Amino acid sequence: MAEASPLLVAAFVGLTFTVVGAFLVGVRAAARATEPGTAGRLTARAALGAGAWMALTLALAASGRLRFDTMPPTALLMVVVILGIAIGLGRSGLGARLSAGLPLAALVGFHAFRLPLELIMHRAYEIGLMPEQMSYSGLNFDIVTGASAIVVAALLAAGKVSATWAKVWNVVGFGLLLNILTVAMLSTPTPFRVFMNEPANVWITRPPWVWLPAVMVLAAMLGHIVLFRRLHGAGTHTVAATGKVAGAAVR
Repeated sequence: MAEASPLLVAAFVGLTFTVVGAFLVGVRAAARATEPGTAGRLTARAALGAGAWMALTLALAASGRLRFDTMPPTALLMVVVILGIAIGLGRSGLGARLSAGLPLAALVGFHAFRLPLELIMHRAYEIGLMPEQMSYSGLNFDIVTGASAIVVAALLAAGKVSATWAKVWNVVGFGLLLNILTVAMLSTPTPFRVFMNEPANVWITRPPWVWLPAVMVLAAMLGHIVLFRRLHGAGTHTVAATGKVAGAAVR
């Protein structure tokens, strides 16, 4: 398998920590808006959880335990766990606080990380680390989500567009995320592989690329679920039902 340059690795690792940092900033801001007295404790718990998860997935990748040729494939089990964590967090009290306590523009703008991520992934394809179909030269159009997140978030922050724009954007962005997840799974060396070109999608089992599904995909999925809750009022209603929100959700 091709090896990435130190610059590409540093760019990916840096972006990963930026995404995690943005998540923690969001947790703190949302807690301050919904239940100020718990902001420090909730942020610390989120930081410990995120750090432990990153360390665990990196250790699994470094040990070689994430594979597609075992039965069941341990790498696919990891993907199932990642999706389960994203859904669980999105539906949890934390997801409710993020939904109710952050501005709509921030919930959309968070997804801007998908623009530089796609540039990194395209470079990974160019050097032979990742299959073409997982890049924007192939069947991955998620760069549209990242670029449009910046525009839509700016328009929302300026009051130039209504929440309808966020609804449409979220549906399209979620669809593009599901698209690349499907392409990625059909590119793995498993019995249901469809894309037979090389290399197969095995780079995500190695450090630090394991953070692509373990952090980046998890963050994108969680972000969409939280935004769905906000747009449908579920986050605000859930937190308000606890009696811990003073006033309405942040616009």
